[in-house]
Amino acid sequence: MSAEVRNLSELEQKIGYTFRRREWLDRALTHRSYAHERGAVGSGDNEALEFLGDAVLGFIVSAWLFELFPTLPEGKLAKMKAVLVSADNLQIHAQNLQLGDYLRLNRGEEKTGGRTKRTLLVDAYEALIAALYLDGGIEVAEAFVRRQFQDVIRSLDPEGPQWSDYKTALQERVQARGLPLPVYEVTSVEGPAHARRFHVSLRIGEKVLATGEGPTIKAAHQQAARVALAQLDQLLEESGGRL
Repeated sequence: MSAEVRNLSELEQKIGYTFRRREWLDRALTHRSYAHERGAVGSGDNEALEFLGDAVLGFIVSAWLFELFPTLPEGKLAKMKAVLVSADNLQIHAQNLQLGDYLRLNRGEEKTGGRTKRTLLVDAYEALIAALYLDGGIEVAEAFVRRQFQDVIRSLDPEGPQWSDYKTALQERVQARGLPLPVYEVTSVEGPAHARRFHVSLRIGEKVLATGEGPTIKAAHQQAARVALAQLDQLLEESGGRL
């Protein structure tokens, strides 16, 4: 048994699936540089598989999130999906499988550390998902993704502030009440260039309703909007519906 075949068998053990058509796994692990050296660009590399795997992964994750959180608004679901399918997350999973050890690269990529490059690892991981789908169907691909992502899925808190768009929620609330749209103004900037803190005020009509701060203007806006949302109804009740 060759070293290459043995290594692929080891990888199959890690992913929990034995391919019926090993050529799908071979192709998923073949970088364009390796295929180019052998005159097999397109038909022998993983670029098209990466394209398909991205779509298969997106479908599986979207269906899973809907299954878990069927009443969440689209915006929150989209944000959670973006985190799950992000390059940062996929790189972690690829590294856990030591996927770089199985890549087929040309000498140039080998010399420049291709086995640890984020782009190559993420592309190969998505290509692997496509290979599983093509060899075993959507059930096999889904089983793999669920095994791989179960820990990060369990850590998701749909009520966490990172998923909330307070600015949009506030805008919808004031529009429903017939009030002017919120106006945000940067009031001060503190700290050195690498550690800025932005302070903003939030005004509706003539009344400053809240202030916020954060490492970016966007974050400061969100904080101000969150504060304004928390007190808007009470202020309207106290003022007879006017600000």
